[in-house]
Amino acid sequence: MKICKTGILFFILIQFHPQIIHAEKIVNAQEWYTYDRMREDLKLLKRKYREEMEIELVGKSEFGQNIWAAKIGQGRENIIILGGHHGREWLTTSLVMTKLEYYLKAYKKNQKLFGYDPKLLDEVSIWFIPMVNPDGIRIQQEGIGFLPEQSQRRLLRMNNNNPDFDRWKANGLGIDLNRQYPTGWEHIKEKTSVPSYQYYKGTFPLQAKEVKAVVSFTRERKPLMAVTYHSSGRVLYWYFKNDESAVKRDKKIADQLSKITGYPLDQPEEHAVGGGFSDWFVAEFKRPSFTPEISYFVEDTNPPLSVFEEEWNRNKKVGIYLVAKSKKLFLNSNGSDEKEVE
Repeated sequence: MKICKTGILFFILIQFHPQIIHAEKIVNAQEWYTYDRMREDLKLLKRKYREEMEIELVGKSEFGQNIWAAKIGQGRENIIILGGHHGREWLTTSLVMTKLEYYLKAYKKNQKLFGYDPKLLDEVSIWFIPMVNPDGIRIQQEGIGFLPEQSQRRLLRMNNNNPDFDRWKANGLGIDLNRQYPTGWEHIKEKTSVPSYQYYKGTFPLQAKEVKAVVSFTRERKPLMAVTYHSSGRVLYWYFKNDESAVKRDKKIADQLSKITGYPLDQPEEHAVGGGFSDWFVAEFKRPSFTPEISYFVEDTNPPLSVFEEEWNRNKKVGIYLVAKSKKLFLNSNGSDEKEVE
């Protein structure tokens, strides 16, 4: 009887006090973050923040799953933040989705975001693409049972006949999406010349539907800056054969991001320069792009859930800092630099 009364009371509270439900966080980064979970969370966030966010379909994966983008802010200009390029790197999706929800809450309530005025988002919006590679993430998390039988046989061969897909990095066709962007693609030193669980760059750039969709989406919006999250190693890549005139500008921003995240600065290894989102973005727009690698180094698998809180604390300011920096650099007529918010 006591349990029954408690249930009735909870029902009444929900009916007359819907804010009890709305007070709850939607995104749960303390569980394996799946494609279905992300899709559901985006629906719930849109229901809760109808006026504050916009959702668009970027495109579809090779196996027909949707690639979504979400926008915060009314600014005509924007920055872009991406996660989930690689199957085993879905913790970056958790991070991007957590950032999306946290920023939405502050924006709606007009509360300071780590010392920054949320109204900055009415001048420079943020586009989030949390999961670029939904097929690869499902393969890494679930295995290949959800795919057609012929595709299962192909992927098993790509995985060296190993039924454990924990190390899977590629998309559903065995192409490494972060080796598919046009800039420098032809100069990538191939580690494999056939489709594989990792490193295969494809037979031509923009071959993968996922990358083609992201490039088209980004070209339409022309972001002022970009961040593309990867794992692992706790390092920040910033130099992607940047134009000489931009190196000094970008290094200053990278130094501040290094201070915020605690990740040391580095440059990609020679074999990895070319074909990546940041390589392409810098070449295409002549604007800054940064690639943080979250988590301590792990071998060929996903980082553990236990590192999430630390990675969130390291990265929670990154988006709003770059919004403020973009405004100063590209929208302020004198390009003056104010003191950075610590």
